[in-house]
Amino acid sequence: MTSKERMMLALNREKPDRLPVTIHQWQPYHLAEHMGGVSDIEANRATGLDASITFFETLERPSPDWRLSSVSSKADGYVLIDHTIETPGGTLHYQQGRNAITTWVSEHLVKGEAELELLRKYRPLPLLDRERARKVHAELGDDGILRTFLCGFQGGCWQDACELYGAENLIMATFDKPHFVHDLLSVLQAEKLRYIEESLPGMPFDLIETGGGAASNTLISPAIHEEFCLPYDRVQHDALRALGFKTVYHTCGGMSRITTLIRDNHCDASETLSPTGVGGDIDTDATARQVYADLHPTLALIGGMDQNNILERGDAAMIEGEVERLFGLYGQDGGYIMSACDHFFAAPRENIRHFAEAARKYTY
Repeated sequence: MTSKERMMLALNREKPDRLPVTIHQWQPYHLAEHMGGVSDIEANRATGLDASITFFETLERPSPDWRLSSVSSKADGYVLIDHTIETPGGTLHYQQGRNAITTWVSEHLVKGEAELELLRKYRPLPLLDRERARKVHAELGDDGILRTFLCGFQGGCWQDACELYGAENLIMATFDKPHFVHDLLSVLQAEKLRYIEESLPGMPFDLIETGGGAASNTLISPAIHEEFCLPYDRVQHDALRALGFKTVYHTCGGMSRITTLIRDNHCDASETLSPTGVGGDIDTDATARQVYADLHPTLALIGGMDQNNILERGDAAMIEGEVERLFGLYGQDGGYIMSACDHFFAAPRENIRHFAEAARKYTY
């Protein structure tokens, strides 16, 4: 059985020949520092993983109504990038930071109603680089599955809104001005639905990632999730399903208190099953069994492996023990892809290989 066949059976909540095992995205820094600079596809082959490759490259649509200019300045160990956007209705500004490992937003684009209106009127929609996506799919072949995101900073409307307005600001606004929050989410949803319609038909993606850590119950309450995430997530997932795509809802944080909401948002799979060591709330085997009981009857599951304390800092025996535990909790009845919960930057190559070898021992 090929890696692609194995992973697709798991996504269909079936039993493949053995337990699929992968990670959640290779990071450029890790590939350069620990994998000899190989590509993400080559890194999976070198470590024996079933590949889960994320492709998201877009082509910008130049517009005279949205003129972006940027100025960079160096700080202590990182770079700050100031972006200015000129539109017919006014000027927008935001700032990003970047170092060798990651990027972040240090000033948000949307400050209030005025910026949202400019966003609504003038921001051009990017196009997926469809030709490049097909080339990556051909290069990957049967070695695994190809994933992608939707346009914006993140796949989910709530996560995207947090990047544009600030998570703390957005949470407070759900109490102080909920109409503004719904307006922002509606603008982002309209963009994503247009992107789905214009960029995704006919594309060879096996899985579309939505959600985001900001929708986790370690950041927002289930009540906020139900009002401000669930309705928008459901519409996105229905639009993707209508085109034949499977979706995975990514909650890199707490998820044990929103399992019914995840189940009800019409996704096909749920990740990341994060333990407390990486910011989740699956603190005991009992909590893991509760999450499994809530989700596994209707959704495939992905994740579970603590990428920091075990893959980065553990040894072979620790990795093998955790693989055994996770298989017992999530994998025995199929419908499960064992995966690192999220990104890592310092995991030794041999630890990733131990992870792959340990998981491959579990057959159906």
